Amino acid sequence: MAVKTPLKWVGSKARLMPQLLPHLPEGKRLIEPFAGSCAVMMNTDYDEYLIADVNPDLVNLYKTMAYHTDALLIELEALFSAGSVGDEENRAIFYYAVRDAFNQSGKSFGSESVEAAARFLYLNRHCFNGLCRYNRRGQFNVPFGKYKKTYFPADEIRAFAEKAKRATFITAHYSETLDLVRDGHDVVYCDPPYLTDTDNFTAYHERGFSHMDQGRLARKLRRLAERGIKVVASNSDLEMVHYLYAGFDAVRVNAPRSVGAAAASQKVAAELILKSPANPAIGVRTVMA
Repeated sequence: MAVKTPLKWVGSKARLMPQLLPHLPEGKRLIEPFAGSCAVMMNTDYDEYLIADVNPDLVNLYKTMAYHTDALLIELEALFSAGSVGDEENRAIFYYAVRDAFNQSGKSFGSESVEAAARFLYLNRHCFNGLCRYNRRGQFNVPFGKYKKTYFPADEIRAFAEKAKRATFITAHYSETLDLVRDGHDVVYCDPPYLTDTDNFTAYHERGFSHMDQGRLARKLRRLAERGIKVVASNSDLEMVHYLYAGFDAVRVNAPRSVGAAAASQKVAAELILKSPANPAIGVRTVMA
C-alpha cells in the first residue's frame, strides 16, 4: 500500500505508485520539478531528493512540515478544531475567513511561515475536492468542500518530516530546476499539469501551464535524455503528447481519478509514463503496463 501524503492533490501519484515504481530509474538523487503532493518522494528510496515547485505556498508548506513540524501541528490543530464547530453554515463561514486571511497576508510572512503553511494545509483539506486553484490576482479561490468530517493528517506530516531529511526544497520554474541536473548523479521525474483537449483546468498556480509550456518542457527533457540523463515523465494519453515525446518509450496505464472539478473526472483515465530510451533517435513505442 502506498504511503499517503498530508495533502489532497489533483493528479497525486499515490494510488499509481505500484504502476509507476517499476519505471523510475536508479540514481543517487531524484529531481522533481513538479512535486505536487510529494507522493513520489514519500514512496521511493533515493539517497537524496531535489523537490521543486513554482507555487511558493506549496514549497512553504514543504519546508514548514520539514523544519517546524511541531509548531505546524499546533497551528493546524487549532484551525481544524475551530473549523469543526457548529453546522455546515458556521463551518463554511470559518473556512472563508481563513481563506480571506490567507489571501490577504499569507504570502507576506516570509519564506518559512508556520501560520501561512497551516492556513494553506487547512484550506487544502477543507476545500472542494482538494483543488489548488488561483485567480489572476494570485488569490486562492476554491470554495468550501462541505465535508461532515475532515481527516487531520498528523501522522502523514511526521512521516513527511522524517523523509524530508534527505530532501532540498526550492521554489523554482521547472526550467530552472532542470538546469540543476548533474550528469552521472541525478535522475528526473516530471509530473506537470497534464495536457488536455480543452484546457479547462490549468491554474494550479496563477501562471497556469499552457500548450506552449508543454512543448518547452518536452524539448528540455529531450535535451537531458540526449546527455544520457535518465528521464521519466507522466502525461495524458493524447496524440499531441505522443508527438511531443517522440523518441521516448510510452507506457500506457490506467490511473484512478478521485479529485476534480467535474464529476465526470472522478473515474479511471488512461495516461502515459514516458521514459527516455537508450537511443533517443528511436520512434515512440507504446506498450501496455
